[in-house]
Amino acid sequence: MPNPLAPVLVSRRRTLTWLGAAAGCSALGAGGGAVVIAWGDVPAIWSLGHRNVQGAAIHPDTGELWTCEHGPQGGDEVNIDRAGRNDGWPRISYGCEYGAPVGGCTPVGGASAAPGLEQPLTTWVPTSIAPSGMAFYTGSMFPQWRGSLFIGALAGKALWRLSLDGNRVVAREALFSDLGERIRDVRQAPDGSIPLLADRPNGRILRLQA
Repeated sequence: MPNPLAPVLVSRRRTLTWLGAAAGCSALGAGGGAVVIAWGDVPAIWSLGHRNVQGAAIHPDTGELWTCEHGPQGGDEVNIDRAGRNDGWPRISYGCEYGAPVGGCTPVGGASAAPGLEQPLTTWVPTSIAPSGMAFYTGSMFPQWRGSLFIGALAGKALWRLSLDGNRVVAREALFSDLGERIRDVRQAPDGSIPLLADRPNGRILRLQA
């Protein structure tokens, strides 16, 4: 009987398909109609090499799309998804096959880097945190956190704060892990407080405020 935890690598082909792809379009073009990004013979593909994107946010200064995604066993990532780029999955990864020894395995794809494939801004190894919703903080209620990227963690049961220097992650910390909550989403409210959505049967919204 097949192992239900074994990863299914649906495609290792270099040809472009919708598998592991992100679609891109703008709301209105010059003539008032939608603009569809065409890449090769597959229309609307923005970027490739995604495994399981869970969160996305637009950088408030650059306007670029940042995403976080689940790795397999370890290898969760934060990426900047740029048009025509390939983030690597399943050809490269920092995560391992399910069931492999933690901290002593060969990554999925056999390597963590290859020519022409993008590197993540940060990864979580050897244990996954299962990143979820994310948001950049630009508010005034917590001036010490301004410019940070916040990411909810499901398996990690915490709110992660990433300190940034441009496009570099220079530090990160897990906050409120003592609550034991699976943080599904994070937002910035108009007053600068930070609402958190807890992933539980009846739901729960927490609010961080000064």
